[in-house]
Amino acid sequence: MTDALTLNALAGPLQALRLLALDFPHLPAPNVDVTPLYPKVLRLSLHETTCDSFAAFEQWRHALTIETGDVDFHVQINGRTAVLDGHGTYGGMVIELTAFAAVPSADTAPVVQGAPA
Repeated sequence: MTDALTLNALAGPLQALRLLALDFPHLPAPNVDVTPLYPKVLRLSLHETTCDSFAAFEQWRHALTIETGDVDFHVQINGRTAVLDGHGTYGGMVIELTAFAAVPSADTAPVVQGAPA
């Protein structure tokens, strides 16, 4: 039998979450993940409906002072989901910030004046 972590082992990321709630109550609510698998990490994820709605990610990125150069962008293998990933620290904990957004299909993409068809 292995020794299981206690809830106290997750105190760090839970305290960081509490600080975020106090310091940034106006920011969009993310999905929150705290797990005994990574007891020193607080994961925040945002699920958007369109690529141009990564605004919530940008608000959190700015609040967490994650540099734009430290953000990774990729499209998942299905080609329909865009992903932004950034890492920072807050309250002494590692914060993983991720946003997912639907990639517009060619028939729903906005028409840009002067752009080739």
